[in-house]
Amino acid sequence: MQTNQIDYIPIAMQLLLAVGFVVTTIIISGFLGPKRHSKNKDKNFECGIESVGNARIPFSVKYFLVAILFVLFDVEVIFMYPWAVNFRAMGWEGLAKMGIFMSLLVIGFYYVIKKKGLEWE
Repeated sequence: MQTNQIDYIPIAMQLLLAVGFVVTTIIISGFLGPKRHSKNKDKNFECGIESVGNARIPFSVKYFLVAILFVLFDVEVIFMYPWAVNFRAMGWEGLAKMGIFMSLLVIGFYYVIKKKGLEWE
């Protein structure tokens, strides 16, 4: 299959349209938005609680580990939807492949539990 540079013109046009829309929206909202400033309006607001102390407190590494593991397992579960839709068409071969996939998923989950990656201290 041969491709020419002309084939990429619709993609470039869509990209330019999307970027143009975002830039135009930001510029127009800057002109039309209210410009009233006061000491009370310019304060940081966080769920009705007054801000106390430094906001640059480091997070625990466990937080990031749990977040990454959640995304990892969530993305792996997403792969099961196309399999479930095409289950009959794929037959026993598809079932075997999903079995291998699920066993790797369970082994990874077991490894995370053994390493105590999901435990909070």
